[in-house]
Amino acid sequence: MSKKNYKRIIGTVYSTNPDYEYEYESKQEATTLPPQQQKLKVMHDRKKRRGKTVTLVTGFVGTNDDLKDLGKKLKSKCGVGGTAKEGEIMVQGEFKKRVHDLLKEMGYSQTKMSGG
Repeated sequence: MSKKNYKRIIGTVYSTNPDYEYEYESKQEATTLPPQQQKLKVMHDRKKRRGKTVTLVTGFVGTNDDLKDLGKKLKSKCGVGGTAKEGEIMVQGEFKKRVHDLLKEMGYSQTKMSGG
């Protein structure tokens, strides 16, 4: 058994039954909410980035593929780089107002700007 599968075993550690099948932990991705129901926050952040400012979009509920697609659209519209992971989209630079306006145009009506 590989180390990855060993860490995902639930419950039983050892069994003497030769026909026993281990139960593995399964990760289920959340289904993506429609844009009108997403409650997104747009803010500036400089923590742990050596003073570089990024625009953060938090609160996305959905699959990683949909998150990456939205991040790709925002990054291309702003003409900069960034990343999308763990429910957050990071766009390099100070684009809080522009990202907020782009999200509103895309149908994310419950988008709010946070911070100063």
